[in-house]
Amino acid sequence: MKKILFSLVAGMFALAVQAQNTVVDIAVGSKDHSTLVAAVKAAGLVETLQGAGPFTVFAPVNNAFAKLPAGTVETLLKPENKAALAKVLTYHVVAGNLDAASVVKAIQSGNGKAVVKTVSGGSLTASLKDGKVILTDENGGVSTVVATDLKAGNGVIHVIDTVVLPK
Repeated sequence: MKKILFSLVAGMFALAVQAQNTVVDIAVGSKDHSTLVAAVKAAGLVETLQGAGPFTVFAPVNNAFAKLPAGTVETLLKPENKAALAKVLTYHVVAGNLDAASVVKAIQSGNGKAVVKTVSGGSLTASLKDGKVILTDENGGVSTVVATDLKAGNGVIHVIDTVVLPK
């Protein structure tokens, strides 16, 4: 009985610790998001994204950044381009806690589309294609959500396969 109780308490503690992780902590813990983490640090957004939130982050994987034209990431990471980098990164963040079910419900309620306002002030249009959520940026660029509902204490992360770009 003591072992079961201890295991239960240990499991609950592990869940509580996991829930206290921020969206930044989750990204830092992912080998597939090292470019995103470097960019968040270079843009000075770590403290903001460790805040109370809640935040919904559409987090591009490293391969998403590799799809950008040659030299784009290196240029954005330069100190003199900090504002432009911050705009690109905050275009991937929505205020609020939008889990996958909420996004799909909004798409269905919106007759196949849901427009979400990003922290940068732009908008992303979410739709469904072959059962997957697709994000279309203001330039017509498209990204597919490849993993959903990575929950943090201050929001949720959805992993995307392409960087979305503001106007």
